Amino acid sequence: MAPRAQQEESQSVVLWRPTLLLVFFVALAGVLLWRALSLQILDREFLQNQGDARHLRVVEMPAHRGAVTDRYGDPLALSSPVDSVWAHPGYLLESGADLTALASLLGLNERTMRRRLEARSEREFVYLRRHLSPDRAAQVMELGLPGVALQREYRRFYPAGEVTAHVLGFTNIDDRGQEGLELSFDEWLRGEPGAKRVLRDRLGRRVRDVESLREPRPGNTLALSIDRRLQYLAYRELKAAVREHGARGGSLVLLDVKTGEVLAMVNQPSFNPNNRTNAQPAHMRNRAVTDAFEPGSTVKPLLIAAALESGQLRPDSVINTSPGVMRVGGHTVRDFRDYGTIDLSTLLNRSSTVGAAKVGLELEDDVFWELLVRFGFGMTTGTGFPGESAGSLPIVPPRSAIERATLSYGYGLSVTPLQLAQSYATLAADGVQRPISFLKLEEAPDGEQVLDANVAQLLREMMEGVAGSQGTGRRAGVSGYRIAGKTGTAKKSIAGGYADDLYVATFAGLAPASRPRLAMAVVIDEPSAGAYYGGQVAAPVFASVMTGALRLLNVPPDDLPALDAHMASRGGAG
Repeated sequence: MAPRAQQEESQSVVLWRPTLLLVFFVALAGVLLWRALSLQILDREFLQNQGDARHLRVVEMPAHRGAVTDRYGDPLALSSPVDSVWAHPGYLLESGADLTALASLLGLNERTMRRRLEARSEREFVYLRRHLSPDRAAQVMELGLPGVALQREYRRFYPAGEVTAHVLGFTNIDDRGQEGLELSFDEWLRGEPGAKRVLRDRLGRRVRDVESLREPRPGNTLALSIDRRLQYLAYRELKAAVREHGARGGSLVLLDVKTGEVLAMVNQPSFNPNNRTNAQPAHMRNRAVTDAFEPGSTVKPLLIAAALESGQLRPDSVINTSPGVMRVGGHTVRDFRDYGTIDLSTLLNRSSTVGAAKVGLELEDDVFWELLVRFGFGMTTGTGFPGESAGSLPIVPPRSAIERATLSYGYGLSVTPLQLAQSYATLAADGVQRPISFLKLEEAPDGEQVLDANVAQLLREMMEGVAGSQGTGRRAGVSGYRIAGKTGTAKKSIAGGYADDLYVATFAGLAPASRPRLAMAVVIDEPSAGAYYGGQVAAPVFASVMTGALRLLNVPPDDLPALDAHMASRGGAG
């Protein structure tokens, strides 16, 4: 019996083992089946969300900033696509990759770059270099470094460079306006960025685009009133004059009389908006809009306008300026020489300071001051240009004799070159002041009548003598055209009074005098090469720019006899 019992026990053991294995594998299959059911069905949404959170990212799609053009559509500012290099600091550092080649391509110091990555190792995104050229960006990606990728951005370019720098301003590295019209019209130009969902691998590299969430909306095009041809012409002539006369700086503003549009606005010194690495902050401001100065004799036409409009003086009134010097409240006012008894036209042509002072003292206290207020002095022009100065004007009419006298020949108030140009454009438009515009206009805006039209016309006739052979602004003459304008030479204000050797030389005028189309103001700050009078320094700039502008705009000559005589003298007639 014993052997048989042993055999049965042995058989039961043999049967038990397969059963145990079968139960084990069935249980294992059940666990796997349950796990699969949990992963695929019960916890699918949760796990998918967790995976998406680790590998799906919503990235911004930059919007193309709108172009800025001149009045004829020529580009003045454009945004071009560029690539920026970024890294996931953790992935890049953990890889142990050699960063020497990367630092070299990016123009960075390897140690500095490594320290920067280590200091930001907890972040997932760090810019290494912004705005690389496409070729250089491709070389970076060829290195195949983990955690290093590219991001598409836009960089602003200015084809005219320093010629239009002060008007346009510039954008920062994120393509946001910082100065000039780029800042004023930033919302119009900027557009709206888009967004899309992308899949990234564990090294942060983009694998594929999953879906578009919002399409980027490009910025709008901005058409300026600037004429690029006139802008280049004005910049060239102003820069040459500042250099020739050793001046500290200068400004020029050219306006369309009929519309109030700014056709050209330039300054010296300037800067290159495409490379501002070494640009000085003082060179970046638009002096024509932000810097105010005492205009000197360029306000004398407005003084005569106030006297004529009030009826206190007539066109044939005369002023005795002998002996060429006078005392006013303990101060001495003097002319270049004794002009004797002169009429109002001669007062302007010879720029008699004594004559202006006597006219100013003869007028009632508020007559001249009130006209200056009407012309907008002491207030901004309303262009909205960033940093525009209002200049200064006494808040009440001056009462003392010396204040009234000095105001009459352009001291005791300050104006910007733009304000001065606008005032002469108002005289050119028969006393109608139109708002200044940096944008191209389809039609002339309505203006405000701030001076009697007959007075404005009469005043232009008087001002023609300034650019005549006997006038202080004879160098402002343009062959074939009648020019009306006024010179100005003002001492600069310093602590305790006025400097004896620092001047602002100015010429403001309009053309053609018979039917004005253009008004211009030229300001040269601190000429130091000998000549410093407005007629010597600023008037020739006016002549050169106005000559080119009238011809480029096809403005018909209004002084044909003079043109014929000029051609005959050069052997070009007969």
